[in-house]
Amino acid sequence: MKLYSYFRSSAAYRLRIALNLKCLAYEQVPISLLKDEQSQDSYAAINPQRLVPALDDGGELLTQSMAICEYLDETYPDPPLLPKNAPERARVRALSLAIACEIHPLNNLRVLKYLKHTLKQDDEQRNNWYRHWIAEGLAPVEKMLAASPRTGRFCHGDMPGLADIFLVPQVFNALRYECSLDAYPTIRRINDECLNLPAFAAAKPDAQPDAVS
Repeated sequence: MKLYSYFRSSAAYRLRIALNLKCLAYEQVPISLLKDEQSQDSYAAINPQRLVPALDDGGELLTQSMAICEYLDETYPDPPLLPKNAPERARVRALSLAIACEIHPLNNLRVLKYLKHTLKQDDEQRNNWYRHWIAEGLAPVEKMLAASPRTGRFCHGDMPGLADIFLVPQVFNALRYECSLDAYPTIRRINDECLNLPAFAAAKPDAQPDAVS
């Protein structure tokens, strides 16, 4: 199994956690976003969207982190990333998509580069953009978690799953951009619980072979 990854990519970070939780061995193939390696034709043959991550599972090429996580859960079902009953699965997917669709696309590298090079926004303006959309996104996620009796040690119950896989990389990004997390005590607590687990700790960006300062 090969994971085409970049150490600081949120979506790749998600997959590292998922693979670690399922104790699946994988080889990392670094794709440097800073060097724009994802735009090369050789990588486009693997992922036509020219994005990381991509996963090669015995010749089966997979893209999009949510789709890959669900593929892993269907193909390697133990331990499960999703609950058994439909309403609980819907809740976990809603939490995951609140991050994957409502926060991450507004703050990914393509958007930040467009703000810098095309719209000529300076560092402070780009950082303010980033922090604004982090706050807009995390506030409802905090409410969803804090208000539900289904929230336990983790986003759903007392076992880590899909929603935690999506939450932790987003918290990492928020901290990297010096976003205050004071308004999100449930998110902070769950993030701390996750990072105490080896599967999450081993997936952290600074623990990857392609990590740079």
